[in-house]
Amino acid sequence: MKFTDGYWLTREGVKTSYATEIADARAADGRLTLHAAVRRVERRGHTLNAPLITVECWSPAEGVIGVRSTHHAGRAPRGPEFALHTDSAHRGAATLEEGVAELDAGSLSLRVDTGAPWRLSFRADGRELVSAGPRGTGFAVTGDGHHHSVAQLSLGVGELVYGLGERFTPFTKNGQSVDIWQADGGTASEQAYKNVPFHLTNRGYGVFVNHPGKVSYEVGSEAVGRVQFSVEDQSVEYYVIHGPTPKEILDRYTALTGRPALPPAWSFGLWLSTSFTTDYDEATVNRFVSGMAERDIPLEVFHFDCFWMREYQWCDFTWDPAVFPDPDGMLRRLKERGLRISVWINPYIAQKSPLFAEARDQGYLLRDTAGDVWQWDMWQAGMGLVDFTNPDARRWYADKLRVLAGQGVDCFKTDFGERVPTDVVWHDGSDPERMHNYYTQLYNETVFAVMNEVNGEGQGVLFARSATAGGQQFPVHWGGDCESTFDAMAESLRGGLSLGLSGFGFWSHDIGGFEGTPAPEVFKRWTQFGLLSSHSRLHGSSSYRVPWDYDDEAVAVMRDFTRLKLRLMPYLYRAALQASGRGTPVMRAMVLEFPEDPGCHGLDRQFMLGDDLLVAPVFDAEGRVEYYLPEGTWTHLLTGEQLTGPGWRSERHGFDTLPLLARPGSVVPFGAGEEHAGYDWAHGVTLRVHAPEDGAETVTEIPAADGSIAAVFRTRREGTAVTVTTETDAAVVGGWSVALAGPGGYAEPVRVAGGEAAVTVRPAG
Repeated sequence: MKFTDGYWLTREGVKTSYATEIADARAADGRLTLHAAVRRVERRGHTLNAPLITVECWSPAEGVIGVRSTHHAGRAPRGPEFALHTDSAHRGAATLEEGVAELDAGSLSLRVDTGAPWRLSFRADGRELVSAGPRGTGFAVTGDGHHHSVAQLSLGVGELVYGLGERFTPFTKNGQSVDIWQADGGTASEQAYKNVPFHLTNRGYGVFVNHPGKVSYEVGSEAVGRVQFSVEDQSVEYYVIHGPTPKEILDRYTALTGRPALPPAWSFGLWLSTSFTTDYDEATVNRFVSGMAERDIPLEVFHFDCFWMREYQWCDFTWDPAVFPDPDGMLRRLKERGLRISVWINPYIAQKSPLFAEARDQGYLLRDTAGDVWQWDMWQAGMGLVDFTNPDARRWYADKLRVLAGQGVDCFKTDFGERVPTDVVWHDGSDPERMHNYYTQLYNETVFAVMNEVNGEGQGVLFARSATAGGQQFPVHWGGDCESTFDAMAESLRGGLSLGLSGFGFWSHDIGGFEGTPAPEVFKRWTQFGLLSSHSRLHGSSSYRVPWDYDDEAVAVMRDFTRLKLRLMPYLYRAALQASGRGTPVMRAMVLEFPEDPGCHGLDRQFMLGDDLLVAPVFDAEGRVEYYLPEGTWTHLLTGEQLTGPGWRSERHGFDTLPLLARPGSVVPFGAGEEHAGYDWAHGVTLRVHAPEDGAETVTEIPAADGSIAAVFRTRREGTAVTVTTETDAAVVGGWSVALAGPGGYAEPVRVAGGEAAVTVRPAG
């Protein structure tokens, strides 16, 4: 939200007040408390008839400093609040000496010169990272009387801003006005399903605004050298989070707001959907499943979209008897074929649903200000919203899901949760403006808890569309409704990379696009992209996404890239463990892996899949692709060709390939399985070794599906010889192999008979 009219003026009707100088400063119990006048105080009379802003500063964890700026402090607290995880063993050191107030938070500190004009200076490694100077702390009152607390932080020359949730607008947020406000706007607009009030920059820090309601950002768009954020409240609270690397920023941010859960191994396999408004019954489902098997395309999950229930009755949690007369038998038969089952749900109860009257009478539906059930006809006729602030309503909703889980459902697609009204009264008295964004957190948390309960701890997984800060704890999330075009494919990737830089570890999208029917070339390229994402689902709106509906080559692309992903499971699950342990996403913007390379800072048409694989999807019908290669000798994972960076490359690829390059010095483990995602990844593993430097040693850990480490290999190069050793028992690794990349491609793999062994290989060519 903008308050100024150019540099000197404010907008009509707006009155602004900013911290100008410090009237009083105190340091005690690890906190700084600053009282700031909003004008120069030159005599006693200047202390009258003017606001005083209270600014509190503290450190909830090492490398993190919290700031709360308050105008009037008399308002009673109103929820909801983000659940933050602070370090009880940590407390910053606050001092006030010779007019200088300081707060030491370990690698990050705050310095305030109490005798100088207002300035909060956040410092690390002997330099200023960011500051709040003139107009950096204050409030604005609009002509209609609305009070907005405002903060502005400096934005340096060449400094780029990322994050703010899953946003489909340009990847770097500089120059954009962004409202953190949940909306069902598709992927082709400035609206977002997943709004997160957190951003990071390429200068070594991030900022989290601790406000679950609407946060309005002006990212170099009102004051071009500032990032401004404002909330309609009497106070605004934010946390400056030091890195210095982007990975370390995400580590500290997700430690504060919650780590992503580790999804079960099976969820990384291929998902196939009925699509949305298409016609389908059990015969259709069987035709799809059999068709995939007949074409040797491994399938892991089958998803039933909305019309598994009767029309006009979403949700009644009951299979449509006219279409699925024997749901228990159908699900049993699908599970006998080795499939997991996903079904669509939303948090709404249509008036025609048999559950509506029950939920209304028990007080489980959201009420309007007159005390009646809030209803409208958009989406489902006469629908009401489940009030998840009511513990009884949460239990009631969860019980419906437990019945479905008992039938054999393994996962729920938690759709919607964005269009939440504000002219309402919540059961627990929550502020409607704050609940608008936060509703999805309660919804997904409720469903995720049921999945962990019925499947076993650590086996919960969703396919969720909406989210806010902390929502990363309930994976997986997908990108929402996109068109079936190359443009939509690119905007989906932008959104996913933005979400990854907002603390979310796992992300997916509708392969082929959602709206419309993709051209065969779009479908095949999106298939490659989808199967090189953390999670992979075929889903559409009014048309099916089975590959034989496109052409025979689409079948081959689907089969080859599905099998490639399954072989990469030991590598992908290692990346998944990094996401759940440190908050590093599986799909990573290039700036996350190469923050020291300015050539990577703005890239949004390529990404790193885990630590070591560069993926550049093809967004062109003719197979043309341009991508940037960082420094070193990279190896094409599909062809063995070696390429040297840094620099831009322009290539043309057939549908059997795309730029998929292994990082210099990397060791990429390939599992021996190609049929399911959850096999024994260590047994029979092949290690592909890529251009290690002389004298370098690499440790490669092969995970097990429970998150433990099943095997460890050490790779060392001396001269032209590369030696790989392991002390892992032979019963675990079986016959393992090493394939060394060289100028002539990959050498023939050298097989080792058992564990506790060493093998020395030399490059081919």
